[in-house]
Amino acid sequence: MPFKNLEFIFPWRSYQEKFINNISRHIVDNHLHVVAPPGSGKTILGIEIVRRIGKKTLVLAPTLTVRNQWENRLQTFFVGNELFNDFSFDINNPKAITFSTYQSLHSFYKKFEQKAEYHAFFENEKIEAIVLDEAHHLKNEWWKCLFELKRDNNLTIVALTATPPYDSDALEVSKYFRLCGDIDEEITVPDLVKEGDLCPHQDYIYFSKPEEKEIHFIFEYRMRISNFIDELKLNTEFIAFINNHRFLKSTQKYLNEIYGNPEYFSAILIFLNSINQEIPEEKLYILGFEKNEKVEFPAFTNNWAEVLFQNLIVLDRLNLIEKESFLNELETKLRRLNIFENKKVDLIGDNQLYRSLSNSPSKLLSIVDIISNEYLNLKADLRAVVLTDYIKKEFKITEDKEVHSIDRLGVIPIFQHLRISSVSKVEIAVLTGTLVIIHKNNITAFGSIESLDNYNFIPFETDIEYVEIVPKAGANHLVNTITKLFEIGNIKVLIGTKSLLGEGWDAPSINTLVLASFVGSFVSSNQMRGRAIRTQKGNLNKTGNIWHLVCLDPTDINGGKDIETLKRRFDAFVGISNSEKNYIESGIDRLSIPDSFNDIDIQSLNDYTLNESKKRGVLKERWNNAISYGTGISREIKKYYTGDEAYETEKSQSFNDVVRYSFLELSVALSFFLPQFLIKNLNILITKGAMAFMYSLLTALGLSFGLKTYKSIKNYIQFGLLHKDLKRIADALLNSMYDLNMITTKRENIVLTTDILPKGEVVCAIKGATEIESALFINSLQEIIEPIKNPRYLIVKKNWFRKNFEIQNYYSVPELFGDKKQRCELFLKYWKIHVGASEVFYTRHLEGRKILLKARMFHLSNSFKETTKKAVIWN
Repeated sequence: MPFKNLEFIFPWRSYQEKFINNISRHIVDNHLHVVAPPGSGKTILGIEIVRRIGKKTLVLAPTLTVRNQWENRLQTFFVGNELFNDFSFDINNPKAITFSTYQSLHSFYKKFEQKAEYHAFFENEKIEAIVLDEAHHLKNEWWKCLFELKRDNNLTIVALTATPPYDSDALEVSKYFRLCGDIDEEITVPDLVKEGDLCPHQDYIYFSKPEEKEIHFIFEYRMRISNFIDELKLNTEFIAFINNHRFLKSTQKYLNEIYGNPEYFSAILIFLNSINQEIPEEKLYILGFEKNEKVEFPAFTNNWAEVLFQNLIVLDRLNLIEKESFLNELETKLRRLNIFENKKVDLIGDNQLYRSLSNSPSKLLSIVDIISNEYLNLKADLRAVVLTDYIKKEFKITEDKEVHSIDRLGVIPIFQHLRISSVSKVEIAVLTGTLVIIHKNNITAFGSIESLDNYNFIPFETDIEYVEIVPKAGANHLVNTITKLFEIGNIKVLIGTKSLLGEGWDAPSINTLVLASFVGSFVSSNQMRGRAIRTQKGNLNKTGNIWHLVCLDPTDINGGKDIETLKRRFDAFVGISNSEKNYIESGIDRLSIPDSFNDIDIQSLNDYTLNESKKRGVLKERWNNAISYGTGISREIKKYYTGDEAYETEKSQSFNDVVRYSFLELSVALSFFLPQFLIKNLNILITKGAMAFMYSLLTALGLSFGLKTYKSIKNYIQFGLLHKDLKRIADALLNSMYDLNMITTKRENIVLTTDILPKGEVVCAIKGATEIESALFINSLQEIIEPIKNPRYLIVKKNWFRKNFEIQNYYSVPELFGDKKQRCELFLKYWKIHVGASEVFYTRHLEGRKILLKARMFHLSNSFKETTKKAVIWN
């Protein structure tokens, strides 16, 4: 045992002890993947994992600073009187535990001309385990040398991260999990708040509207695209080009291609339908529709235009080589509209509009409002940090009267706005890697920490009350000195870049954080947020307010790309609700922001948020209440309501209409309609008899009231059965997983709950299972209920009533069971028991492909919407 002399010399926290007790169970498959937020002691837990595995280990970190922390934590927390010497910082000369960086390993890998020598080195040195610290930092080139090691040397892989890179592209996420394995254990924020390792905190969203020129830009952008698509619908050359596409001219010949890319074929048909061109029935047969079956085509939206153009201009270009000159012209038009860049067609405005909104100068005024409000509330206790992406030094020379004309977000623009605000000028400072500014009154305090002789103090160009600090040769403590001034309160508002202060920088006194960053990801957002939620020694009442800035798109009822991006990033944050009922959950729903932003009074919304942010004492109570209600995390999935009107309205109307059109209107018909009908059709009764008269009467009633009755019953069934369906599906899934030993927790310890929330979301939660079991269950349930993608097996409900009312009958068999026919049949067995009569189809054969395409057509209206969301809840 290389680590027999190492032992943790302090008491473990309860959440740490719980994790440690599960290490041996998780490591049996040679993987241990741990997610834990900043402040949870990942490094210390990592050393304990290494100690318990007992194998010669290579620890990889993203930076030298983090690498050195590993050795420091080992000597500080695991060693008694004598230092542990069986360690190395040199990958060329490994010892029992070697601390290195990803960059160093990659350089080491490149030294070997023959990769077999690289693998042989690890085998000869008997290195049997690798720890990947801050595993979210893994890059493409680093991944390759690590995955080769894992594959060829059969190593034990331990991955530690605060945030898995969920918002990277699908390929990157796939690589990440192939290397690190599924998540085995997650240490949660509530555990850390409960133990006092993190402080109570809340996220707040502050909204702004674009300035007039930005609004004009957005409207112009949308109008140009709309006009272009309208023109295309009248363009005879383009229409002829589409009609001559091989998918239409020789459909049978290219069935495999069509089945491999059904969205492309669908986009072609949807375009032709939008110009009122009749779609031949045989083309609809390809999509699985039967003769005379009603097909409701969706509108040719920007989303569908994007699918069509992406295939024509990029993905299918080589197959259309005879039309290259025409496609060149089309590509040129798209480029001129700024909707084609880097081989990506973007008609939604993901790049153009997001850049405009996320970098909107309206956010500068938002920051002033937030900091002024926090300053009034906290006064001398304020410790605020504003993090952004760029410095924007070009705005240094800006006179006071010109400050409000600054049209870019950045460190200097924020500084310029704050220095002319109501916030005390003395207490504002700038800290970046290349620019540091403090008030001249703080020079003396600076000198009490570090010699003034090491720096030059140059008056700031447009405000001589401030000085820019320029280090002389050899001075390298500037960040530490400014941080100390911030900690003791000489500086109360610090503006900096996320690259310097976003990860690794530690200032426990921070109680207000404004995230003015628009370049980033789940990972960087969570790391930045971690700066404000750490506890501060001696300050038991510390709470943290984290502010997020959103500029709304006035042309989008849902608020636009800025709020959409923020919603996605909130999936990585676990926090407290702001509702009367206190609960802890991941995602943005806990903040109860509006569903749509049509006619929203933004000022009232912001005023309410500012007022809520002052209630820091209440915030602490909310956390205590919510934590006391639960003992650990469980997972849930939400299926969002996707109707055109508000759920409450639809549901009420659906129920009332069934009653109304089934009973009330029939009474009305008998009272008013029947006498009139009798008078007008008396001749039929006399000449053709009672049967002919009754036939005419029923026909008239059907035409007058039948459609309304049909729609009402359909809606009522849809809303009335939604949550019951989900419960039955969840039961079928759970029993299938038990039969295959995918879940081993005792059945009586697991509870499935299904509820309908006020806005129509149907929520299914699993409680009592292990972390990996619950994650596996929720992931599989999401595969079943989300819009159909490309499953190997598809379940089709055989229900006359549902079929005739056109209610969803298609569900994906999750990948968990779809890899083997026997597993799929087992799942179908439980599906029939709990859900009802159904049939399963293999979608890689012709018949199954047709049914798959039809199922996807059924889901077309939801193809571009978020219909489901996974969440972590504390209960």
